[in-house]
Amino acid sequence: MNENNLGGRIADLLKKSGLTQRELADKVGVTEVSMSRYISGDRTPKGPVIANIANALHTTSDYLLGTEEKSDFDSEYYQIHRLIARNAQYMTRKQKTELVNALFESDDQEG
Repeated sequence: MNENNLGGRIADLLKKSGLTQRELADKVGVTEVSMSRYISGDRTPKGPVIANIANALHTTSDYLLGTEEKSDFDSEYYQIHRLIARNAQYMTRKQKTELVNALFESDDQEG
């Protein structure tokens, strides 16, 4: 699958996430047939569906559409911030603690 197109990026993220097409379709609110067509490139999802796919795969619509350019630190920071804020409710206390510790450990290494 070509990762330079929408379907290829969805397929790549789907594989990395360990979800099936059916599971992704259920999370997004479309049929498995529709999801298969999006991935194969036979059909292009509308904006709200792209946003739902991005949320389900923990990425951005810009990435899926191929419009996300190489990021500078500020844009990467805001992207990470949005991802954490969007998914914090699903994180365990241990995962949250690990994120906080990772931030403070990097401070300790600088000094």
